[in-house]
Amino acid sequence: MVGSSSWHTIDQKQIDLFADATLDHQWIHVDNDRASIESPYGSTIAHGYLTLALIPYLWKQIALVQNVSLEINYGIEDLRFGMPVKVNSEVSLQATVRSVNDLRGMVKVIVGARLVIKDESKPAYTGNVVFLYQFR
Repeated sequence: MVGSSSWHTIDQKQIDLFADATLDHQWIHVDNDRASIESPYGSTIAHGYLTLALIPYLWKQIALVQNVSLEINYGIEDLRFGMPVKVNSEVSLQATVRSVNDLRGMVKVIVGARLVIKDESKPAYTGNVVFLYQFR
């Protein structure tokens, strides 16, 4: 493993802002009262795509890639969601560099990504994140 990021709390404000940005206002994400009664999780949960959107932020806490003129989030491979992230949960990215390849001017890096949830035995997700870097 290359390393782990610091813990990041996903609060209701972040979930609500993500719902606004993606137009996904499903009650299980944004309605605290209903979720506390009807949800099998007893609270609202973060959007799965919100947890994925944290990857670039958390990855930068793990690895410092210098002299980069362009960085592209190229894709995600073999992604599996393991369990939902309840509101106010703390998450951390655990990363492993799987491969580094020169693509004639760009460098393709595949990072094994595992988002762990504090005090939970299963991760929120596992998969491989693909970044493209162009260096100065």
